[in-house]
Amino acid sequence: MDKETIKYKNIASGISIIMLLLAIPTFWPYGYYILLRWAITISALFLLWLAYESKKTFWLFLMGMIAILFNPIIPIHLDKETWVIIDVIVAVIFLVSIFKIKNYEERKEN
Repeated sequence: MDKETIKYKNIASGISIIMLLLAIPTFWPYGYYILLRWAITISALFLLWLAYESKKTFWLFLMGMIAILFNPIIPIHLDKETWVIIDVIVAVIFLVSIFKIKNYEERKEN
């Protein structure tokens, strides 16, 4: 994984974390949550591809589940309290992914 890809991975994860944490107070208009679904799905699919390239099967599965959960095309409808819990958990997952999704060569060196 080159430095440019790492930069984009960290930016995608950072934006996702911020958007997920901003979604915790449930006073936002519905449009924010639609935007959130698109942003998280796109970020999760990008990280899924990086996990595939890095041979990180666990992260591949995890990002796939996040992409399905936040899918804006066929949305999963849950109550607000459940989404708050999911948002916090997914924000933590994105934070950990910054440090855990690396390419195969980097893993062999570490």
